[in-house]
Amino acid sequence: MRKPALYSPTTRAVVRKAVAPAVEDAPAAVVKPPARWRTALGRMAGSPRTVWSALVLLTALLVASVWHGQSQLPKALTQKDIDAAVLRTLTTQNLPSQAARAAEKIRPAVVRVVSSVKDKKGVEQELGEGTGVVIVDKGVILTNLHVVQGAQSIKVVFADGTESVASVTGVQAHNDLAVLQAHTIPDDLIAATMRSTGDLVPGDGVVAVGFPFGIGPSTSSGVISGFNRAFKSPEGEQEIGNLIQFDAAANPGNSGGPLVTMDGEVVGIVTGILNPTSHRTFVGIGFAVPIESAASAAGLPPF
Repeated sequence: MRKPALYSPTTRAVVRKAVAPAVEDAPAAVVKPPARWRTALGRMAGSPRTVWSALVLLTALLVASVWHGQSQLPKALTQKDIDAAVLRTLTTQNLPSQAARAAEKIRPAVVRVVSSVKDKKGVEQELGEGTGVVIVDKGVILTNLHVVQGAQSIKVVFADGTESVASVTGVQAHNDLAVLQAHTIPDDLIAATMRSTGDLVPGDGVVAVGFPFGIGPSTSSGVISGFNRAFKSPEGEQEIGNLIQFDAAANPGNSGGPLVTMDGEVVGIVTGILNPTSHRTFVGIGFAVPIESAASAAGLPPF
């Protein structure tokens, strides 16, 4: 027995007719470029010269991109670059002189020394004024003996303005030296650096820092004029030997102050000036006790 068809021939024809327009109306799966584009692309694809030109252009663009990236990186410094920068600084900046640097280094250790006595009415009178230099940060100070000799009281004024009573703890009379101990010590007191005079020669630069006529601290610079000089002050009868002669300006009040190298290191204690006249003014010849002798006065070991 045959199975009946689901659709009769007439029904199948109707279905095909209904579906056909929908199929025909479906959009195309691939959109083709315009004919003129297809022609140009075809010519490019078929031309080796064009292909190589494109490759060269892409390579050039890649190289340019890499170079630009590297040009943005910081350049490594060479010794030549550093030397050039230092030279530019030295030629364009006003740097402090050697004397200025030496004075700046020694100044925190320089003190003003004032000695006093009381008159018959008990009024304190100034006896003498000079300079001292801190050689130990516990308040140990070197100065000249003639600055404090005969004083009933001694006052020292430190670089930061601190004032203190001081006592004489040591004397080396034949070198006109006295050692003082301050009773009040500033915080962070800086002591001077001392160095041997053994390798110094005439002509080496030196700086004197002190309180000439009470004015200061004042700085003067010059050179060492000679060694092993002898000097006798007009006020005294004792002659002092083995002195350093120098020509940095010094006047009354500089006594006891440091004579330093251009590195700011103490090589002597200013002790007197030559006075060919009665005016007590500087004529270009000053004398200092070598630091080897001065340090021994304070009980410090020799250099």
